[in-house]
Amino acid sequence: RRRRRHGPGGAPLPEPDVTPEITLDPAHVAAPTVEVDSVSKWFGQKVAVSGVTCSFGSGLTGLLGPNGAGKTTLLRLLTGLTLPSQGQVLVKGERPRSNVERYRDLGFVPEESSLYNTLTGNQYITYAARLSGVAGPEQAAQRALETVGLTGDADRPVGGFSKGMRQRAKVAAALVHEPEILVLDEPLNGTDPVQRAHLIALFRDLANQGNTVIVSSHVLQEVERMTDRVIAIVDGKLAAAGDISAIRRAMSDIPYRVAIECDKPRNLGAALIDQEAVFSVTIDRQVLHVETSDLSSLGTAIAKLAQRLDTRLSRFAPEDESLESVFRYLVERR
Repeated sequence: RRRRRHGPGGAPLPEPDVTPEITLDPAHVAAPTVEVDSVSKWFGQKVAVSGVTCSFGSGLTGLLGPNGAGKTTLLRLLTGLTLPSQGQVLVKGERPRSNVERYRDLGFVPEESSLYNTLTGNQYITYAARLSGVAGPEQAAQRALETVGLTGDADRPVGGFSKGMRQRAKVAAALVHEPEILVLDEPLNGTDPVQRAHLIALFRDLANQGNTVIVSSHVLQEVERMTDRVIAIVDGKLAAAGDISAIRRAMSDIPYRVAIECDKPRNLGAALIDQEAVFSVTIDRQVLHVETSDLSSLGTAIAKLAQRLDTRLSRFAPEDESLESVFRYLVERR
């Protein structure tokens, strides 16, 4: 039996907070706006998405997967454009098709670039605003065009836009009603470096304002510039989720690769090969490429060995904590 604690004068002290800390599955977020529950989708005999369970909330999440992995199908399921064959998708706690008001919370940029080519940019975005029931559609269209940097081309027909401009027009159409949830399927395709940097900054800014931004892309470096949190889909199934470093740390069956630069690579390499946590050492000029099962142990050992061998270290850096290397591991393990 626990005794009640008392302070000066006999007044009872408040009980300490003993609520256990809850650790979320990395595929889930604490306050989700979009929830995917055991969702599968098949088209005849083809299974496009199989038993995916995850959630999305404020901030930016990258959706990754090789071509044909099921990314586009999953995004269409998230937006209610496609119904799941099994399971359910909830947007702010409701199925979109059960309450059409939920569509006002969603903005979607599809990968395909079918637009109304005879309309000008201004007419196209104004039309999108009217479809969404926006008050003052002309003013909303001007704000959206300015956001994506298309005001100077607003009076040109969309049919004459470059691919990058068409991408920005689609983003403007998705943003014109100021949705809380923005879903983007390969939104950077066809954009030049300046346009790409502008859109990435825009997506990050929207996420920092508390919006839910979900970006599908096969350009891994761009996703890495935008966000740490990723959902990886391979063969229609959830392959990994969480921040990039955590996913890499969870791959305990795959050794880490580390690059070490020093002034006496052969001496250090010979000493490292005797370490229990080291699997292999290769030397390329002044750089040692080391495979290890334990980064922490290697870091401790390298400092002691450098001191004993009187060698100067100039670099110690993991070679495989990039999104590209993590994703390559996931795909190779299919």
